Amino acid sequence: MPLSEQEQRLLDEMERHLMRNEADVVTAPGRALSYRNIVIGTLLVLAGLGALVFGVVVGVNALGIILGVAGFLVMLGGVVLAVTPLRGSAPSAPASARPASAAPRSGSSFMDRINDRWDRRNEGR
Repeated sequence: MPLSEQEQRLLDEMERHLMRNEADVVTAPGRALSYRNIVIGTLLVLAGLGALVFGVVVGVNALGIILGVAGFLVMLGGVVLAVTPLRGSAPSAPASARPASAAPRSGSSFMDRINDRWDRRNEGR
């Protein structure tokens, strides 16, 4: 069953809204990952894994246990560093991701505006 013109317009507007919000989610403050932190974290994970394996090779003595625990802690620190987002500086969305006509409207959500438009259309009939 094909969509009516009104339904098609509503669907197009919802799609534009989702695309706009998707860019907002990706560039939200405090969510940007640093490639430098990812690389350093990966190197720490590999170094910790090496220390852990070397601790196992040394054997079950004080040195082996200390190396194993230290290697595990270094690995854990590397993972935390790699996945922790930056706090202060998030990159802004590219100009193509933000339509020029899409000014944020304060006080009403997208669904509220859709419902208001629906009510106005139905009152006019």
